[in-house]
Amino acid sequence: MRRFAVVGAGSRAEMFIRAITAEPHAELVALADVNQSRMDAHNGWLDDPVPTYQAADLAAMLAKERVDELIVTSVDSTHAGHIVTALEAGCDVITEKPMTVDAESCATILDAVRRTGRKVQVAFNYRFNPVHEMVRTLLARGEIGEIGSVHFEWLLDVRHGADYFRRWHRDKANSGGLLVHKSGHHFDLVNWWLGATPREVYAQGRLFFYGEDGRRHGYAREYERSTGSPGAAGDPFALDLAGNDKLKALYLDAEGDDGYLRDRNVFAPGVTIEDDLAVLVRYDTGATMTYHLTAYAPWEGYRLMVNGSRGRLELEVIESDHVSPAAAGEVKQGASPEAGSVTLTIRPFWAPPYAVELQPRSREGHGGADARMTGVLLGGRADPMNRSATARDGALALLTGLAANRSLHESAPVAVAGLLGEEVTA
Repeated sequence: MRRFAVVGAGSRAEMFIRAITAEPHAELVALADVNQSRMDAHNGWLDDPVPTYQAADLAAMLAKERVDELIVTSVDSTHAGHIVTALEAGCDVITEKPMTVDAESCATILDAVRRTGRKVQVAFNYRFNPVHEMVRTLLARGEIGEIGSVHFEWLLDVRHGADYFRRWHRDKANSGGLLVHKSGHHFDLVNWWLGATPREVYAQGRLFFYGEDGRRHGYAREYERSTGSPGAAGDPFALDLAGNDKLKALYLDAEGDDGYLRDRNVFAPGVTIEDDLAVLVRYDTGATMTYHLTAYAPWEGYRLMVNGSRGRLELEVIESDHVSPAAAGEVKQGASPEAGSVTLTIRPFWAPPYAVELQPRSREGHGGADARMTGVLLGGRADPMNRSATARDGALALLTGLAANRSLHESAPVAVAGLLGEEVTA
């Protein structure tokens, strides 16, 4: 029986806690967080509550509860401290993405992995989506030949995208910005699909839609946070914490512990992250990627185009084809209420294009990826496609985002190796 503990008792912890309690060879033995009320909420949903600890007492918890593996689901900027504490205590670690938010703490994690001989796995659940597995299979077997270039466009709709501007993610010091927190998923997918390492990154971007300057678009209402604010009534960008039992328990009822507000006005001052981002990446294989993230789209999904020496692969995933006004202020939890679809097409040279047959699309947990990932990371199920992401994988996805952030600041290309050294990018 492998003994697991979780540090970070926000909403993302629920997926891991539920998965641990369903695994016959896994046991949840403790929770840690800065907020007692959030831990109490999770314990209230468990058949067998577990001991709780303040995050500052993490090392003592790991020893007392004889933890084998720590799961890190706390605020991104705190990941590195928790990971290193666990490694030095002799534990393995599963961490939510991003692994951390800056190059210095990334180097500290990689050093701790080398020193302790323990393992860090990064929860890149998109690798476990059956559609993404099919893309890797097709590219790996040479269906379109040698890869020359990739175009990847990701759209967050005004329900999902807005949520990053209500909560702690809106401060780049906490999250690294969307290029680290969100796009890191996508950068990792391309690294995995191509079997490639990023070499150089150039980026342009800005805060266009949300934040104080976004008030010029005419959507802003006069309130600081939604709860208790008459100005939030009828606002499609307002979040109703009281109307969602789990969000109420984890955040609204927990405000007295630390003062954290989960329902900030997305047009309020204090936003330091961007919402419209363009990135150009060159890989060690010679391939390039053009990437665009839009966090204020009318529909949610993504388009991938891969150009090769024998043809072209095209993937279009529509997760929600529009956002209903009544649902606009809801947090995106799993499947959206609007219709979705997936199409994967191969376009060979000198032959008609053909659609690739796919499994029926799941509307659960990122297309079924969450359950497949936890089965491997927690249950030890077979992983023949090498979907489990290592600390090095986490570092490469992170470094792409960090290089892009630096490029935004410097208006110049940034060498990825220059951020952390050749030993990671070699």
